[in-house]
Amino acid sequence: MRHWLMKSEPDVFGIEHLAKAPKRTVSWGGVRNYQVRNLLRDDIREGDLAFFYHSSCPEPGIVGVMIVSGGAHPDPTQFDPKDEYYDAKATREKPVWYAVHVTLKERFENPVSLQELRVSPVVKGLQTLRRGNRLSITPVTPEEWRAVLKLAHRK
Repeated sequence: MRHWLMKSEPDVFGIEHLAKAPKRTVSWGGVRNYQVRNLLRDDIREGDLAFFYHSSCPEPGIVGVMIVSGGAHPDPTQFDPKDEYYDAKATREKPVWYAVHVTLKERFENPVSLQELRVSPVVKGLQTLRRGNRLSITPVTPEEWRAVLKLAHRK
């Protein structure tokens, strides 16, 4: 099992949306970055865990945990000409973009803020915190995973 951090803007798709989804499960797609597409297609597996990170908002930070509940599949948005994530190059025979299913596992009562992440000696190396990082999905080491959970479960 591997660990990930998956970012989304809460006004586009936040943890509230995931909590209200049927069975608290959605297809995590709409990604249009080849490096992240490769992670979705080749590395992220059913059973992996991911932090849900709210980005580009007044209080960015980690707001919960998701489990990858379904492996890579072609992102259906690439085939719909009416969808903002449509890709004319993609065909059902040769899809370009992939998604995975995620299910809400835990919503943090105490979200872990971006500021807390930056000052924590254990997690300050998170790839998502590195200058210039724009990836919406990044790996998390087991040590970083445990440290973030400890911050989230503080009293």
